[in-house]
Amino acid sequence: MSQQRPRASRPSLPSPSTGTMGAAVAVIALLLGFLVLRDVSGSSFSSTPSTPTETVPGGGTVDPNASTTTVPFSTLGFKLIVANASGVAGSAGSMTLQLQNLGFIAPPAVNLAPGAAKRQKTGVFYTAGCENNANKVAEVLGGNVDIAAMPVPVPTETGELGEACVLILLGTDLAGKPLQGATGTGQGQAATTTTAPPAG
Repeated sequence: MSQQRPRASRPSLPSPSTGTMGAAVAVIALLLGFLVLRDVSGSSFSSTPSTPTETVPGGGTVDPNASTTTVPFSTLGFKLIVANASGVAGSAGSMTLQLQNLGFIAPPAVNLAPGAAKRQKTGVFYTAGCENNANKVAEVLGGNVDIAAMPVPVPTETGELGEACVLILLGTDLAGKPLQGATGTGQGQAATTTTAPPAG
C-alpha cells in the first residue's frame, strides 16, 4: 500500500481591509468632485449678470445706474472785461465788482469806443476758443443777452481787451441791477446759475 502524502497548504492571499478600501474610494470621489467643479466654473454655465442699458437718441447706450458727475464751471480759467454801453455812470464798475465777488477774473471796467452806439440790450462777445465761457457768463447775467463773436475792431475806448477773452457790453437793461442768474460767492468758486422766472 502506498502512503499518500499530505498536500502542502498554499499560503492564502491577504484580503483587503474594508478601512483601506473606503479611504481609497473617498480620495477618488474627492478628486472627481474637484475636477467636475473646475470644469463647471470654467464653462459657459458661469455667467455674470448683464448690465442694464438704455438706448439714447443718435445710437449708443448708457447705464441708467451709473452715477453722473457735473463738473462745476471754473471762473478762473479766463478773464472778462465789462464796457459801459448803457450811459449809466458807474454801472460797468458795479457789474465788474459783482462778477469779481462770484470769482471771475475781471479787470477794471472800461468805456465804450468813442462814437459807438449805446445799447439797450447787454451783449456778451468772445474771442476764438472762448465761446463756452461766454455762454456761461451769459447764464450768470440772466440769459436774456446777445451772444456773438468779438467784433472787429474791438468796441472799447482803447480798441483792446488786454488778456480778456470775453467782453460784456453793458446795456441799459442790466445797468445798475443785480446779476439775475448768479448764486454763490467767493474768489475761485464756480458760479452757478438759476432759471429766472419768465417776465409777467
